[in-house]
Amino acid sequence: MSLFRRLFGGANAADDVAGETESVRRIAARLERLAPERARFLAAFAYVLARLANVDLRIDEAESREMERLVAGAAELGPEEAALAVEIAKSQARLLGGTENYVVTREFRRVSTPAERMRLVEALYAVAAADRWITNAETTEIAAIADELGLAREDLAAVRARYRDRIAALRAR
Repeated sequence: MSLFRRLFGGANAADDVAGETESVRRIAARLERLAPERARFLAAFAYVLARLANVDLRIDEAESREMERLVAGAAELGPEEAALAVEIAKSQARLLGGTENYVVTREFRRVSTPAERMRLVEALYAVAAADRWITNAETTEIAAIADELGLAREDLAAVRARYRDRIAALRAR
């Protein structure tokens, strides 16, 4: 069964085993040391970061490095484990994209505290700014994610203000 389905539910193990690659099994085995609740939190956190990074259908190296740093900090993982978790999340975001985005973000809302949701939005801005400029598409996606997380507009605006100098649409103003 894929790590994603094991963490979030879905088809039974027999349905997934045939399509699972050796690398996914290896990655899943490395993350199994986490408690199930923490693993779900980490998987959702990493996926939502990858969702944002993939909004332009391209995840660059700077965004990947920032996601790894943030995931390592959120889950107290070593750099290698964080890199593996981010690779899973990027792969899932690319493959499942629009069909899973809302479901995973809703799951993150369910398993997180309000403070953790705010930290996720701060992390989203950090990932968006990793390649220097926050695009209009990234700004729009962060707003959609914040809405799905149930964050107040003023909370989103407070985080956004800290990144004002990186928002491409505001550069010319």
